[in-house]
Amino acid sequence: MLTLEFGAREEPLVVLCLGAHADDLEIGCGGTLLTLGGTGLSIAVTWVVFSADGRRQQEACESAEVFLSRAKTKDIAVKGFRDGFFPYQGQDLKEEFEALKRRISPDLIFTHHQNDRHQDHRLISELTWNTFRSHLILEYEIPKYDGDLGSPNIFVALPESVARRKVHEILATFQSQTGKHWFSDDVFMSLLRLRGMECAAADRYAEAFYSRKAILSLGTAR
Repeated sequence: MLTLEFGAREEPLVVLCLGAHADDLEIGCGGTLLTLGGTGLSIAVTWVVFSADGRRQQEACESAEVFLSRAKTKDIAVKGFRDGFFPYQGQDLKEEFEALKRRISPDLIFTHHQNDRHQDHRLISELTWNTFRSHLILEYEIPKYDGDLGSPNIFVALPESVARRKVHEILATFQSQTGKHWFSDDVFMSLLRLRGMECAAADRYAEAFYSRKAILSLGTAR
């Protein structure tokens, strides 16, 4: 399997993380962000959660600080859009994306998978692609009751310590979700183990993403 890597760079890698709800980003790409932060690569992260209030808002802010602890710079925003009603708040959400486009030009964007069956997730994915048309976008996956997991085509192998830290931090921080049938160590670790098997990860664990479009740069011919 061919491995692609981010090359050496003078400026920080600008990363935009977009999540519909509190804990989406941590579940979908938390291990990748922890790994990026530990490689020595300088990253500047803009982290946006579109729906969280009350206790969930506090959890989202605390968790973002943990997962971005090694980022060179971080801009964390937690919005108050109504959970489950994103398609009916489309104009206001579109304005949020337009504001993001005016502020930053990311090297890498993490967003929801286009075929996620949660309506809020799908709209965030759609708006991501509508807004950022010349950027590397990786769509992450969220395990849920709907059974909408697919066949991802990009894998990030995780050290076992990172995989276990990711799950530990999610369970420790998002206490408001304790007791829900999907919110458990074995669910999260099982998906990481499955994706690790699919890419033959050295430590057996991986996160997986969907890439609709990417450009492979081979340098200048001589």
